[in-house]
Parts: sequence; C-alpha cells; structure tokens
Amino acid sequence: MKIAIIGASGYAGGELVRLLVHHSTAKVTCATSRKLAGTPLDQVHPHLKGLTSLKFENPGMDAIDADVAFLAVPHTAAMTYAGKLLERGIKVVDLSADYRLPREIYEKVYGVAHTDYFSAPYGIPEIHRKEIINAKFVANPGCFPTGATLAAAPLAKHAHTVIFDSKTGVSGAGDNPSATTHYPNVGDNVGVYKWTSHRHLAEMKQELAGLGSKANVYFTPHLVPVNRGILTTAHILLKEPLEQKEAEKIYHDFYKGEYFVRYQKPSLAAVRGSNFCDMMVESEGMRVVAVSAIDNLVKGASGQAIQNMNLMCGLSEQDGLVSAGMLP
Repeated sequence: MKIAIIGASGYAGGELVRLLVHHSTAKVTCATSRKLAGTPLDQVHPHLKGLTSLKFENPGMDAIDADVAFLAVPHTAAMTYAGKLLERGIKVVDLSADYRLPREIYEKVYGVAHTDYFSAPYGIPEIHRKEIINAKFVANPGCFPTGATLAAAPLAKHAHTVIFDSKTGVSGAGDNPSATTHYPNVGDNVGVYKWTSHRHLAEMKQELAGLGSKANVYFTPHLVPVNRGILTTAHILLKEPLEQKEAEKIYHDFYKGEYFVRYQKPSLAAVRGSNFCDMMVESEGMRVVAVSAIDNLVKGASGQAIQNMNLMCGLSEQDGLVSAGMLP
C-alpha cells in the first residue's frame, strides 16, 4: 500500500515515517516538502537514517501516486489539497484542523474562510470507529482534544461542568523556533497560555456534546519542560454523586476491548513513543477527577492517524502501532 506524506519535514511527518517502518502493509513512497525538495529525509530526521532512502519531493497533487495520503500541513493549507487528492481516489487522513469542525465554527475559531468544506468523520476511533471504518477521508483530532475527550467521555452524560487542565511538552508547538519554545523560557519553568481561548476548546465541546453532554466545558493549557506528552486533568462536576467503584466501572465498561486505552496511573514516560492513552479516575462524590496521559506526537497526532488509516483500509487497527512506551 503506497503512502504519501504531504508536508513531511515537521515532527508529525517524521513520526509518520518512524511508525510506518513497522507497518506490515503500508510503505511510504512519497514525502513532500516545497523547501526541501531533493534533500534526503534523514538529513532533516536523523533518527531515520538507515530506515529510509527517501528524498523530499515537491510534486503537484495530480502527480501523487498513492493509496493513502496524510496531510501533515499547517491549518488552512490542507483545504487546498484535500479535494484534489480525493478526486483522484486517494484516501486521506488530515492532521490539520481544517475538517474537524463545522464550517461556521471553523471560520469563527480560525478566522479564515473555508474554501473547500465538506463534513468528515472525527478521528478518535474509540468514539467514532463506525464512521471511520471504510471512510475515504478522516479529520485527525488535535492533540489536546484527544487526551481531554478520552478522559471525560465516559462521564459526558453525567456532567454539568467539565474543566480541563492540560500540561504539554514543547514538541506540540511544532519545529519552528519561537520565544515561547526557546529553552531558557521553557526549562525549569511552567507556563500558562491561551488561558480561556485555545482553539482546541471547540473540538472538546463538540465531542462531549456528541456524546450527549450538555455540560459547560472549560480548558486551560500549560507548557512544561518536556519534549513529548500531554497530561490532562479533567475535573468532572456531576449532576448526581458517584462512588469510586461506580465511576471506575463506568470507565472500564466504556473502554472495554479498547487496546489503546489502559486503565492505570497516568505517566508521560509510560506512554512516550507509543499510541497508548493511560488514564485513571478518582471520585469524591459530586466531582470525579479523571487524568489521562498521551504522547502528543503519537496518539495525539501521527499514531492516531495511522490507527485511522488502518480502519479506513480494512486493516488490523493495531498494525504498525504495537510498541511500548519508553520508560524511563
């Protein structure tokens, strides 16, 4: 199965190549970058040396020869590629935000007009598996909404208020240096940003509402001095009290049979490099605290994208993704 990665020079693109090396069926045959055409991938992604002989290329969309294309391009750029690839019969997983939200909400949140809108399944397989199976296009979720939604989903209908507090590693900001990600500003520090207005809040509200929740939803992210990972604490304020055993049973039942969701004490180190989401809950009656841990580049981006691809193509959902976290 031929795979094209559109925008392969960033962290998500490199992670797609790293993971797909272990896939039984998929082979990356095209990795694009307008600026780096002709440059070997391993000059930009040195951890891939010896694992790929590909060079970046810059073909037109009408020249892409692939069964599946991953769009690992910035928000607002994916909409210029998606329709053209679909017209050629290529299945697409979009890692940008361009198709995660209804048009009117997207345009309000991102402040741009959507030039090629169509609705698409939202790619959290544990919640939307039926819509993803055999789909031609899937909108891969944001990293924060993945960890947050998985943490709160089992109690969505029971909540009147959900407050998400997330701690993220620096790689979530991408590979372009900035004052925010400059080491002296990140190291030995914790910083809060977008206190009440982070764009990913719209996805969290959408997903909990889709699960039947009418809860008020709030979100504040923090940047912590680690490379990978998101630890999300969800404060779930309930309509009726739940005892600890009741809350745990709801989570175990909701995620029964879900390979990539593990009920255990969340730790960034335990999921680093893997597609797992670890979570645990503690109830004090009217409030349940649910904590989840994911790798923002794997379950929060490229790993979940491959999980979606597997479902779209009728493959084993775990193909290419069975690996333990890198503890310690």
